[in-house]
Amino acid sequence: MAASQSSLRAAVFLGLSVDGRIARPDGDLEWLTSRGAAAGDAGFTPFVQSVDAVVMGRRTFEGIASIEQWPYLDRPMHVISTTLAADADPRITVHRSGEAAIDALQRDGHRRVYVDGGETIRWFLAAELVEELTLSHVPVLIGEGPSLFGPLTKGVHLEHVRTTVLDGGMVQTTYRVLDSPTPPA
Repeated sequence: MAASQSSLRAAVFLGLSVDGRIARPDGDLEWLTSRGAAAGDAGFTPFVQSVDAVVMGRRTFEGIASIEQWPYLDRPMHVISTTLAADADPRITVHRSGEAAIDALQRDGHRRVYVDGGETIRWFLAAELVEELTLSHVPVLIGEGPSLFGPLTKGVHLEHVRTTVLDGGMVQTTYRVLDSPTPPA
């Protein structure tokens, strides 16, 4: 699905290690939560206030499901999974594919969604639905684990919007995704 076919737009707000990892191989995020604590909210609350809904993959959901204070305000949560039971958690709606999630979000009138999780972000990028990426680099190298960006079907051109150094040494950069992707070199 190309962006021109959809009025739905996605935004990414993600913490990652300086070496581009989004979790340890076992899914652990302690390196992010402990080192990111000094940065405080890092703009997350205003970001969540700017979106209509949240979309993430199963692994990302499982990583945050036990958080006592739900950080997503009252935004509807959509999880893309082929294995998660439809009634796994009353806070979420489960979809079996990215396309099914997009259809449901559009049907419900959502215009701007927060996309989280490496595979989900890559899927939304390939579908040309991402309009903005805010990446917060935590000052740590973790060496192994999933990276945010893997192989892409085509290049994604970005325009720098701003960079801010947050407390604790976290560096947050926001990019706008340009509409003219080209094949990777």
